[in-house]
Amino acid sequence: MSEETKIALQTEPPEDPASGSVLLAVLAVLLPKWRRLVLVPIGLGAIALALTYAVAPVYTAKTVIVPPQSQQSLGAAAALASVSALGGLAAGAGLRSPADQYAAFLQSATLRDRLIDEFGLMEVYESKLRVDARVNLAQRVRVAVGRKEGLLTIEVDDTVPQRAADIANAHVKQLIRLSSGLQLTEAQERRAFFERQVDATRARLAAAQADLQATGYSEAALRSEPRAAADAFARLKAEATGTEVRLQTLRRSMTDSAPEVVNLMTTLGALREQLSRLGSTSNDTKGPDYLGKYREFKYQESLYELFVRQFEYARLDESREGTVVQVVDAASVPERKSSPRRTSIAITTTLTAAAAMLLLTWLGHVWPRLRDDPLNAGSLEALRSQFGRARAN
Repeated sequence: MSEETKIALQTEPPEDPASGSVLLAVLAVLLPKWRRLVLVPIGLGAIALALTYAVAPVYTAKTVIVPPQSQQSLGAAAALASVSALGGLAAGAGLRSPADQYAAFLQSATLRDRLIDEFGLMEVYESKLRVDARVNLAQRVRVAVGRKEGLLTIEVDDTVPQRAADIANAHVKQLIRLSSGLQLTEAQERRAFFERQVDATRARLAAAQADLQATGYSEAALRSEPRAAADAFARLKAEATGTEVRLQTLRRSMTDSAPEVVNLMTTLGALREQLSRLGSTSNDTKGPDYLGKYREFKYQESLYELFVRQFEYARLDESREGTVVQVVDAASVPERKSSPRRTSIAITTTLTAAAAMLLLTWLGHVWPRLRDDPLNAGSLEALRSQFGRARAN
């Protein structure tokens, strides 16, 4: 044997005999009590299984719907798209999916109260107060929004399969009723707002036309370049005014920190800056009075066309018969219960009881030895004193 091999053998640590003895010690303690360690967990699992039969089974009914598109957002976007620069503005205004809004409708107190009255849920849930019935209903209803597909899923738990399906389908009916009333009121307000804007702009357009005619303006009198400058200024000013109107409508339902409002405020600032630059450039050019009159006339004309389109869309929204909610899957009467899951409960109880029994048996064997060992007397006394102080506090 070489010198290197001898040195390696001498430096290798000896095998720890305690690694095998610990396992043998554990088995020596547990094996004599194997009947209790096996029978007690099985018995507890059997008791848990028996108790599940005393619990009324719960059935889950599910319905899936497609929420309607926001007609207000689509109408406003189409109206704003009629002006070139505002088309991009409408696209970037952050039109949100209505799925979250309709999910909130489904969880509103108004809708839940209607369901409570329709199905007599205060008696079903044995609730003396309506607020308690709402809480019980909320605990049995789950509303989920599919972020990718945009679908709304409504799941209802009940001990009666038929009632679970009826309540799930009634959510759709009450959603249509609630959202239709809210959207009709909102459309009426928008229609009245744009109607006032159209009337005021029509009067200003007539005044601008009269001022233009008083200057002796004719199409042949205005050269192409001044006309192009006046048209550009009028369009830009109309776009800025339209952006202001859009910002006013958004501020009715959003704060100034909302992304849509911040986006519109930024765009409005850019439009005003371009308008100021173009106005100063136009004022530096000496020209007849009809150039300013023509520019004001074109501005009022563009603004009038914008408000007329938005007014027509508001009237269209107001005339809608109601919200169209498309049902993908109507709730059917569930044939299998969703809870309690008896097999899962029995297995979980058995495994938990077995682990607890093993731990308690081992601690019961080790604790007397730790307690009687003189080396542990000081540590045990310190633990007792700390425990006593904790109880006193």
